[in-house]
Amino acid sequence: MADDPENSVDRTTDDGDASKPEKMFTLKKWNAVAMWSWDVECDICAICRVQVMDSCLRCQADNKRDVMGRQDCVVVWGECNHSFHHCCMSLWVKQNNRCPLCQQEWSIQRMGK
Repeated sequence: MADDPENSVDRTTDDGDASKPEKMFTLKKWNAVAMWSWDVECDICAICRVQVMDSCLRCQADNKRDVMGRQDCVVVWGECNHSFHHCCMSLWVKQNNRCPLCQQEWSIQRMGK
């Protein structure tokens, strides 16, 4: 809005030259701030009670690692939007093909990290 002549404030310089407006301030640096969150209903795996973005207890015990050296444990989201560790859910569906939280028929929506 500073370029808009209706909204600008004219300041004269010390020598009284009213034809050249003085800058009120100059922006030298700014920092952007952003917020984010996971698109999940619950951020804790209801099967092993560990946060879904951390490795499950089985992967922690087996010390499984990916190519980058991080513990490799994939998250799986159901059609009901509940999320679990894939390791935990793969064992769960062998006994019961329903979501542990809402009891809907289990169907995978997506997998990822």
